[in-house]
Amino acid sequence: MKTHRQLAFLLTLLGWVYGHVHADESKPNLLLILADDLGYGDVRCYNAEAKVPTPHLDRLAREGMRFTDAHSPCTVCTPTRYGLMTGQMPFRVPGGGTVFTGVGGPSLIAPGRLTLPAMLRQQGYATAAVGKWHIGFTFRDKAGEPIHKGGLEDVRRVDFSRRIEGGPVDHGFDRFFGTACCPTTDWLYAFIENDRVPVPPTALLDKSALPKHPYANDCRAGLIATNFPMEEVDLVFLKKSREFLAEHARTSPGKPFFLFHAAQAVHLPSFAAPQFQGKSPAGPHGDFILQLDWIVGELLADLDRLGLAENTLVIFTSDNGPETTSVVHMRADHGHDGARPWRGVKRDQWEGGHRVPFLVRWPARVKAGTTSAELTSLTDVMATLAAITGAPLPREAAEDSFNLLPALEGKATAPIRPYLLTQAFAGARTLSIRRGQWKYLAHRGSGGNNYERGELQRFALPDTAPAADAQLYDLATDPGETKNLVREKPDLAAELKALLESSKQSGRSRP
Repeated sequence: MKTHRQLAFLLTLLGWVYGHVHADESKPNLLLILADDLGYGDVRCYNAEAKVPTPHLDRLAREGMRFTDAHSPCTVCTPTRYGLMTGQMPFRVPGGGTVFTGVGGPSLIAPGRLTLPAMLRQQGYATAAVGKWHIGFTFRDKAGEPIHKGGLEDVRRVDFSRRIEGGPVDHGFDRFFGTACCPTTDWLYAFIENDRVPVPPTALLDKSALPKHPYANDCRAGLIATNFPMEEVDLVFLKKSREFLAEHARTSPGKPFFLFHAAQAVHLPSFAAPQFQGKSPAGPHGDFILQLDWIVGELLADLDRLGLAENTLVIFTSDNGPETTSVVHMRADHGHDGARPWRGVKRDQWEGGHRVPFLVRWPARVKAGTTSAELTSLTDVMATLAAITGAPLPREAAEDSFNLLPALEGKATAPIRPYLLTQAFAGARTLSIRRGQWKYLAHRGSGGNNYERGELQRFALPDTAPAADAQLYDLATDPGETKNLVREKPDLAAELKALLESSKQSGRSRP
């Protein structure tokens, strides 16, 4: 009798253990790769006329799902990254139209706000971020005073012996290796590890040794550390991500991971590593795109080699549309259009500024070679991963995030989003709302770039409603946003304007 009871207890215990392990294993590993300034038309699987081959990104599309109507929440770096990490539109927080430089801050993420990595860590995930953070830190001077400006003199004031506050490890990541802002652009050229700068910058950047071409101008003469390779920053990021994957597979095989890999590429300056220089048919910026694609391929190869591919959900996307300079010169010199087929570029509220590549591979649940036209925002990543991992999503979190899992599984029977919000460079002053085929811009012009002079003047289109203070486009019949219908359809414009104002006042778009 005693033996039977012992056997029953043992079986119960084994069942619990199996169920526990099985539950953990049922949660997929998560690899989120964020490119910088990569346009919709820069990727061959989105643009058959792209001049740079992107075989590894094309592989993701073949082996997973390609979204054709995905959008960054903002047309510039910092606000988009905030939206991705919080599931909230950045215009809803103070400074939500900010783009940090140097040691600028503080963090846009308020203390106590639930973030994507914090949510996943609560679900048992190991969390790591590698690459460009750009959501703000707080550096301090020798007197302990915070520095929240981004110029060279502010970098000189930093006491690098002090802990850096407000970064990834304060917002849900177990570990971080990367940079405060744009790695090769913004005054501070030094790596941050967790909350410290292991090798502080000591010298002024010597730009004379760097490549000279039209895509190399966006590089400020800041302070640089001795271990900071201006042309190989992305290779350092790749090395750190690969080390994380290998270590995790070796030491914690039963625990799911979330790796956020935020690339430098293809933000200007286009400093591809020496082994990629001259390797593309589309000049220095083409080389940079080629390098980014190769990096994606290396990460996918590691997943294969470590036996992690089957149970890893991979998301690849970009933080906004392509940069002005790269589009202008790539069009003229190489016949390549990173914004194709859309109007506008980075900073613009037109589609080219915020419609981005969005590729998802998850062999266990996403059918290979599929395409989704679901209206999507990068803010949706948080609600989607909450649904996948079983994480509760409080009402006061992820206010603008919608669950895309039905679309991923091909089970969506109706549009998931009732509408989409995007913002341009000026934040709350340059908002748009999209519902179905209709897009309403609550401002005149692009919302970002100046098309009245300079290198973009040649791409300016006639204003079909010059007296109007807003824009309305039918993307079903006019995907190029050439005809402003705000005067022809005043009732619809008023309805969308009211919906936009309601969303602003309520502080959310998620029910």
